[in-house]
Amino acid sequence: MKNNEKEKSTATPTKNSKEAVVEANKNAASNLKELFIDALKDIYWAEQALVKALPKMAANASSPKLQSSISDHHAMTENQVVRLEQIFKLLNEKAEGKKCEALTGLLKEGNEMLEETAYGPVRDAAIIAASQKIEHYEMATYGTLFAFAKVLGENDAAKLLQQTLAEECEADKILTDVATGCINMDAVQA
Repeated sequence: MKNNEKEKSTATPTKNSKEAVVEANKNAASNLKELFIDALKDIYWAEQALVKALPKMAANASSPKLQSSISDHHAMTENQVVRLEQIFKLLNEKAEGKKCEALTGLLKEGNEMLEETAYGPVRDAAIIAASQKIEHYEMATYGTLFAFAKVLGENDAAKLLQQTLAEECEADKILTDVATGCINMDAVQA
């Protein structure tokens, strides 16, 4: 059997497979460009939801440094929304969002953490934990989108995505610095 024939035979599920093959939706992506655009719509919705959620997070933080970090990230997120709109324009696609179930869950969890912590350093630690989960989701998403853009030859989009990825990595680092600089120790003593 030739290599490419073997790859095809192992990539195709058989009737004897223990896992059921999931049937695709009627509008399912059938090529990488469609998957790329679908993922852009997902993160576009997510960034718009974050623009709305970040002020609440800042308002619930007791640490001025954490409040400032979140406010700075809010402005950055607004710019990231504009950058995504530029990418849609480069691709000749309408800038529209598709509900991001992952971010919906992360925001719900973040709200629950607020309800389960008293105002002060413990809540600040919870805000950082919730924020870093979001940052890590965004880093994974932008890393994937960057890789898709590169392989699709969408170099201008790739540059914009790489810029956002770098910002998300920096935001995660800032949150780590704020947490380890004082908040986690203050939370221990609370």
